[in-house]
Amino acid sequence: ETWTYQRMVDELPAETPYELFDGELIDNTMSPAPNFEHQRISRELEFLMITFCRKVKTGEVFDAPFDVIFDKKNVTQPDILYISNENMKNMGKQGFFGTPELIVEIISPRSFYDDQVRKKDLYERFGVQEYWIIDPANQVIEVFELLNNKYELFSYVAEEGVAKSKLLDGFEVDSKEIFIQK
Repeated sequence: ETWTYQRMVDELPAETPYELFDGELIDNTMSPAPNFEHQRISRELEFLMITFCRKVKTGEVFDAPFDVIFDKKNVTQPDILYISNENMKNMGKQGFFGTPELIVEIISPRSFYDDQVRKKDLYERFGVQEYWIIDPANQVIEVFELLNNKYELFSYVAEEGVAKSKLLDGFEVDSKEIFIQK
């Protein structure tokens, strides 16, 4: 049974955490809410990104739950996303229609496969220029840039260090600013 974004809108309650991968409905309604560490990382990173983007005035930052509608059969709700000013024309009332320039996913035990494989493949296929994967359990930040339609590791931090963005020139994050120090 194939699902589309329009069918989701028509048949499912508003503001529910469903996602679509090639027409397959992924029901995240029974998943536990993100834990304290996930929420803290998301808040801190989003704050840093918003502060940077307000300074450079190149685009806007949004966070989950927020639909990114790549096409009628592929819809995700990234933890954090950046959309350039030029791309804001694709913003709709219910979500963003198209491909954001930058997406961040924060791994939870339940989302490991989706974030590392399924979403990474989808974002690569649709041309998301930069993809950050943050692994709180191992205090790892991976920043991938899209080169020749394939993700290549651009910046990597394990436990301590500074992750850098290729897309947002000058934006960098010291891991101590987002991870709870052990």
